[in-house]
Amino acid sequence: MRVVIKVGSSSVTDSKGVIDQGTLLELIKQMAALMSKGHEVVLVSSGAISAGLKSLGFRERPSDQVTLRAAAAVGQGQLIATYREILAKYQVEAAQLLMIPGDFADRSQYLHARETLSKLLELGVLPVINENDALSNEQLRYGDNDKVAALVANLIAADHLVLLTDQSGLYSADPRHYEEASLIEEVEEVNAELLEIAGAAGTERGSGGMASKLLAAKMASWSGVMSTIASAKEPEVVLRVVEGEEFLGTKVLARPRRLSARKLWIAFACPTSGEILVDKGAKEALMVNGGSLLPAGVVAVKGTFESGSAVSVTTEDGDCFAKGIVQMPSEDVLALRGVRSKDLTGRPYLEVIHRDDLVLLL
Repeated sequence: MRVVIKVGSSSVTDSKGVIDQGTLLELIKQMAALMSKGHEVVLVSSGAISAGLKSLGFRERPSDQVTLRAAAAVGQGQLIATYREILAKYQVEAAQLLMIPGDFADRSQYLHARETLSKLLELGVLPVINENDALSNEQLRYGDNDKVAALVANLIAADHLVLLTDQSGLYSADPRHYEEASLIEEVEEVNAELLEIAGAAGTERGSGGMASKLLAAKMASWSGVMSTIASAKEPEVVLRVVEGEEFLGTKVLARPRRLSARKLWIAFACPTSGEILVDKGAKEALMVNGGSLLPAGVVAVKGTFESGSAVSVTTEDGDCFAKGIVQMPSEDVLALRGVRSKDLTGRPYLEVIHRDDLVLLL
C-alpha cells in the first residue's frame, strides 16, 4: 500500500512546545515497520512553529505572522534533525520537502513534485513534508498541514490517508465537554452537519482541529482515497490502521469519482473571494454538458474579486453547486452578465470560468 500519514503539532510536541521524542520514536518505529513490509510511506508533519517558538523563548504563541515565520525557520531544522536521528536507528533515510499551494495548482510544479516523491519512494526514503511556513504568503497558504496531507495523497495516488491527532476520532459531540458523546466509526459522505459537529478548536499549538481533519478526509475522499482519523497516542495505531487488523478511529470512505489535484485545490484549499449567481440554463450547461460558465448565464455577482480569484457558483435560490477560477474581475462579470457570446466579439475573454478551472461540488 501507499500511505500518507499526517502528524499534528499536538502530537509532535508536548504541552510546553518541546519536540516529543517518545511519541515520535513510537510513530517512526511503526512507519519503519510498514516500510520493511513493502509499504510506501509519506509523512506530513507539523510542529516547526511550535518547536521554534520554544527555542526562541516564547511562552505564548504570538499573533504576528513575521514572528511565526521566523519561528518556523528555526523549528523546521530541529524537526527534520529529530526525524533523521530517530530514522537512522532503523536504517531509513529521510528527505525534507517544504511545499506551497503552487506545487499543486501549477501543472508543471505538480509534475515535478510527483516525480520527486515517486523517486524518493522508489529509493526507499521516507519523505517528510511540511508547508513552507517560513516563506509563505499569508494570502496564498493553507494554514494547516491537514489540507497538505490530503493534496499529497491525491498527488501520489495513495491508498490510505491516516490523520493522527489528540482525539480518538470524530465524536457525535465534543467528548471533552459531553460524557455521552460516542465515536462515529464510519462516514460515507462528509457534509455540513458533520463539519458542524466537528467544531473548530484545536490546541494552542495546532492550527487545525477536528473540523480541519474532517475537511482533509473529505478532500481525500474526492481523490478516491480512504482516510482514517485516529489518536496518535493509541498503541501501534499506524500499524493497526494500515494493516486493517481492527477498526480504530473514524474511517471516511473514498468516493468513486476522483478529482485532479488542481481541481481539488480549487474546491477545498483555495479561498473563496466572491459569488456568481447563475440561471437554470447555465447550471444545466455546467452540470450536464460539462461546459464553461459564459456571461449569458450570469444573473448577479456578490463580492469584489480580481481575475484569477476563486468564486462559488450558485443558483438564484442559493444552491451552491460549483466553484471555479474566474477569468475576469467582478466589475466585468457584472457588466457583461446576460450578454451572449456572439455579442462579445473582440473581447480578450469569452468565458467567465473555463471548464478546466471549474469544479462541480454535487
